[in-house]
Amino acid sequence: MVTCPHCFARLRPGRIEFRCVGASGRRGGCDPEPDEVLARHLGSASGVSLPPAFAVPRPGSRAECPRCHRPTGRRVCPRCHGPLPAEYCRRPGRIVALVGAKGSGKSTYLTVLLHELANQVGEELNTTLMGCDERTIERYRRDFARPLYEENRLLGATRSAETDPGGPLVYLLSRTVWSFDRAVRLFGREFRIRWDRTRSLALVLFDAAGEDLRSRDRSELYLSYLGAADGVVVLLDPLGLPGAGPPVNGDPGDDPLDVLARVTELLRERHRSGWLSGWFPRRLRIPVAVALSKIDALRPEFGRQSALHRARPRTGRLDLDDREAVHEQVRALLDRWQAGAIDRYLGQHYTGHALFGLSALGGEPDLGAGRVGPGGVRPYRVEDPLLWLLYRFGMLRAGR
Repeated sequence: MVTCPHCFARLRPGRIEFRCVGASGRRGGCDPEPDEVLARHLGSASGVSLPPAFAVPRPGSRAECPRCHRPTGRRVCPRCHGPLPAEYCRRPGRIVALVGAKGSGKSTYLTVLLHELANQVGEELNTTLMGCDERTIERYRRDFARPLYEENRLLGATRSAETDPGGPLVYLLSRTVWSFDRAVRLFGREFRIRWDRTRSLALVLFDAAGEDLRSRDRSELYLSYLGAADGVVVLLDPLGLPGAGPPVNGDPGDDPLDVLARVTELLRERHRSGWLSGWFPRRLRIPVAVALSKIDALRPEFGRQSALHRARPRTGRLDLDDREAVHEQVRALLDRWQAGAIDRYLGQHYTGHALFGLSALGGEPDLGAGRVGPGGVRPYRVEDPLLWLLYRFGMLRAGR
């Protein structure tokens, strides 16, 4: 089975459709035409014009368009007509959902995380990151990377799904987890044998507005992907905790524990199985990473030996000593900030959870001017939650 990373439908390989490559240069092909299925999924009133999609009896790696007879390898989901990368179909990945309350810094975190995965972290782990469709590539460049990295502007608050149904950013992260390369001599000749095992992770990242998370109807629209998620990253603003700093005049509905409760409720609805689940709810088996954002603003409160003063060891694997030290440090901070109920709640409702502290910008921004601080973007541990999930998925080794 393959899970569509756009509409999250579970597809059998025999149901996957193809899209014609269209006309190119002197070569004939199908002209673009309105794709009502894709337009309905994107919520576009003006429609979307693309070469036609079609079904074949026994889908393989390629198919021939029944109209122009040109071969194509562009696969699409039959339900939403979203593109399905060939690598993703061959090795179905894991889906990671990102959620958080208003003001937790999701847009900035998302931007910096993808930048790090494509650069320093990608080089360390020998991974590749690619957008699954042109909409994802263009939207990330226009709405996220260009304002933050090229213009040094802070990203604005996310608009509600009712006024701006932008949808998710869908990426495919691929990593070679096992490789065999050896020369053997047979019958007087030398042969080279090489096998690689590559695993893929579908990063389906929503930048949902805080009011969408609180609204029942809009949360269904924006967070329906939770049912297909194999792991969840929940971003919390530590400045909203009672004892973490000066009181912040925020919305009471954005209390970190309330955010966790709403996410857990949605997850339970989608992972409920059997009539007994309503009477005897079990702990959710989906791994959840809870990260305190903007941790740089609270560094003066950390002890000199705090694990949050140290950079992550860049060894190409998950350092378990460092991971446990950070988890215990964040747990101690939650207790000090009168928010220990967060860790207890996670232990009661999930079989596996981990606590993190990170900073996307790495320093105080100039809020008055709406710009990044003088030092620029200096991310701190933004990749930690994802590395832990990669370890849980068997895509990253660990050691001490």
